[in-house]
Amino acid sequence: MRYPCLVMDHDDTVVNSTATIHYPCFVEYLKIYRPGMTISLEDYWLKNFSPGFVPMCREDFGLDDRELQLELEFWREYVRSHIPAAYAGIREVLWRHVERGGTVCVVSHSLGEHIRRDWRENGLPEPTLVYGWDEPPEQRKPNPYPLTDIMARLGFRADELLMVDDLKPGYDMARAAGVDFLAAGWSNDLQPIERFMRENCRHYAPTVASLAKLLDR
Repeated sequence: MRYPCLVMDHDDTVVNSTATIHYPCFVEYLKIYRPGMTISLEDYWLKNFSPGFVPMCREDFGLDDRELQLELEFWREYVRSHIPAAYAGIREVLWRHVERGGTVCVVSHSLGEHIRRDWRENGLPEPTLVYGWDEPPEQRKPNPYPLTDIMARLGFRADELLMVDDLKPGYDMARAAGVDFLAAGWSNDLQPIERFMRENCRHYAPTVASLAKLLDR
């Protein structure tokens, strides 16, 4: 097996969640706490790509620490009653990997409880380890801690991991940890994101089928 340990991002890599859950939630939050301010779905995606969600909230909408905590609680309640659907084909890819003896972990900016719920509700294999937004800030991606901890706890070398993510924080984390990275291009068709990923990443997969093909090599 080329990559015994598959490390998956969650949102917009395994499940279709930004367009259907996270963006509508943020728009609703802005209506209450920043009336008159809004953001398009495209810009929301690009800002999450770089510089990231928290810098976007601070720099573009002026949220302070207290307001960021309010946004977190607002988001937590919204996500509690909204379950995203897994992308077509991803279930088969993950189960095939596990059935061949591989390990699947998750490193995401969603909360661990929501990640495990979404995987369970979509019929996906239970991840061995999950690193979510509930980890200490210094242990969240793009910090390489999740990947180095996976290697330490499960006994893998860096070349035995493949990080699969649709955004730059996952790429930055993998590069810092010396882990191969595959850019998941099936969640959006935004050219600035695709251009960066194609130019900088070891692997670029425009479809879930492309990921399956790579893993079968």
